[in-house]
Amino acid sequence: MNTPVILYEDSHLVVCRKPVGYLSEDDGSEKCMPRWLREHYHAAGKPDYIATVHRLDKVTGGVMVFPRRKEITGKLTALVAQHQITKEYLAVLRGHPEKEEDTLTDLLFRDATHNKSFVVQRMRKGVREASLSYRTLDRTDALTLVRVQLHTGRTHQIRVQFSSRQLPLLGDIRYGSKDPDCTAALWSYRLAFTHPVTKKAVDVMLSPPAQYPWDLFSCEELQR
Repeated sequence: MNTPVILYEDSHLVVCRKPVGYLSEDDGSEKCMPRWLREHYHAAGKPDYIATVHRLDKVTGGVMVFPRRKEITGKLTALVAQHQITKEYLAVLRGHPEKEEDTLTDLLFRDATHNKSFVVQRMRKGVREASLSYRTLDRTDALTLVRVQLHTGRTHQIRVQFSSRQLPLLGDIRYGSKDPDCTAALWSYRLAFTHPVTKKAVDVMLSPPAQYPWDLFSCEELQR
């Protein structure tokens, strides 16, 4: 699971697995998704245009979509901006939520200088509303596995919204977890959208790797 894998592709776009440790955007490094995809298509003698229209943190793996043609970039960007792409995640929380399922809505301020977001109590410059819903899938004595659907796409949103409720993601040192055995336990599990050209439904789900901490739980979303 340490290299990208193509899950769906056509001449317009590609859906693939981003491994933990890869960047979503171009930065000139070897481990970034646009570079890997361009090299893949170039080696196959195919057009190698790739752009980034949504992001996953470096510590987060899972499903991403990239345009393969310049004219598709704007269409996918619009779908993302209009929240017309369903984004679902799996996350392991340190602790147990009070409710088995719920919708969380907060005001988030992003400190761009330190690349960190905070829940705040009032609207002001730089503050945006963040909303997600979650459902509990399984739990251990100390941890909870949840399936999360984003309604907005703010920086570090899932991580900071749960952390602000004393439920940091396992391994997420930046937002309050003290577990050194893994990176932040967050996985992009599902992307679903209407194809901007063919108008057909694209719905891709991918389970996280069978390793700690995902192997602590048993549920349909973790079947491989």
